[in-house]
Amino acid sequence: MYADAPSDSAPPEAVLPMDEAAMRAVDRATAALRRGEAVAIETADGSVGAAVSVESVAIDAVQRLVQLTGASPVLAVTRRRATVLKLMGEGTGVVALSLPRCLTADEAHALADPEHRPDGAMPEGLTATAMDPGSRETAAVDLARLARLLPAAIVAPATGHTGSAAEWAAKHDLLLVRARDIADYRVHVVRTLRRVAEARVPLSGAENTSIAAFRPIDGGPEHLAIIVGNPVEGEPVLARLHSECFTGDLLGSLRCDCGQQLRGAIAEIARQGSGVLLYLAQEGRGIGLVNKLRAYRIQDRGFDTVDANEILGFEADERVYLPAAEMLRQLGFTAVRLMTNNPEKLRQLARCGIEVVERVPHIFPSNGHNEGYLRTKAERSGHMF
Repeated sequence: MYADAPSDSAPPEAVLPMDEAAMRAVDRATAALRRGEAVAIETADGSVGAAVSVESVAIDAVQRLVQLTGASPVLAVTRRRATVLKLMGEGTGVVALSLPRCLTADEAHALADPEHRPDGAMPEGLTATAMDPGSRETAAVDLARLARLLPAAIVAPATGHTGSAAEWAAKHDLLLVRARDIADYRVHVVRTLRRVAEARVPLSGAENTSIAAFRPIDGGPEHLAIIVGNPVEGEPVLARLHSECFTGDLLGSLRCDCGQQLRGAIAEIARQGSGVLLYLAQEGRGIGLVNKLRAYRIQDRGFDTVDANEILGFEADERVYLPAAEMLRQLGFTAVRLMTNNPEKLRQLARCGIEVVERVPHIFPSNGHNEGYLRTKAERSGHMF
């Protein structure tokens, strides 16, 4: 049996309920960032400012931000990215990068995106400051993450205004979102997962199979439960948590072992009689398909998968397992025999209230293209091969 593991983040039950208006505000703000628009962010003390995503920022966006706020903006990046740039030591959180003059869009791109900084040059006078968890800068980076963009934003505080944050945002025709709602969004959305469709889908080697779709209320991507056989509710179920992998699952990519793991898990569950495979919408260890392709380009320069994610500013693994725990509960299971080599899945499921009564090894041979990838998983991520 695997016990709960300590964590620096608040447990799901510690997050206060979030009203639908707040959730809609976060959802709309992520869409605005993806379009390259500025959004207004309100912090707990009532102050307000504006932010734009570095990835989708236009050349003149920084000047527009200065005109909106009356302040010189900073570049907010993750501590991981700041460490790669040798501006900070190891750690987590968000860092604000600032210059004695106004930052340009080109400089922001060069600092935030490794593809835009081939010569390694740094702007003169650049300083780095660690930000508090509830800061506008932290919220902006988290919002970029939710939008599946590079985790970086150009942020400026609004100065010289009177009235509320809502009034300032309305005056400038900006969507307003609260920093605390951005921080709570992921946990809240998981609470809204609903089983919206189910159908029998016979599979090769597992003909007695059905698929159930779970959709969050924000309209985000569905997670799927592939139910093989007739597992008995209330008893420990043979289960596999599989994060979607377009390249491996669908195209048969040899860079990873995902396709083998997916098909192998379904075959093994069928062989043992029954079980469930949760197909989670968390491409690229939670960074999204576009960022995974960026990470592949970095790996092609000689870096491993952990380094590549961190060079982009992400953690080595950004996946969350609250959706899996919620899906299992709705399917009638609170205990699992988990097919995995990843100790973090054991810890996180236990932390989310699902008892792991047994770890079932799930190992496949390497090929000439993924040997380094599998070695990194074992040596740097602790996978148990």
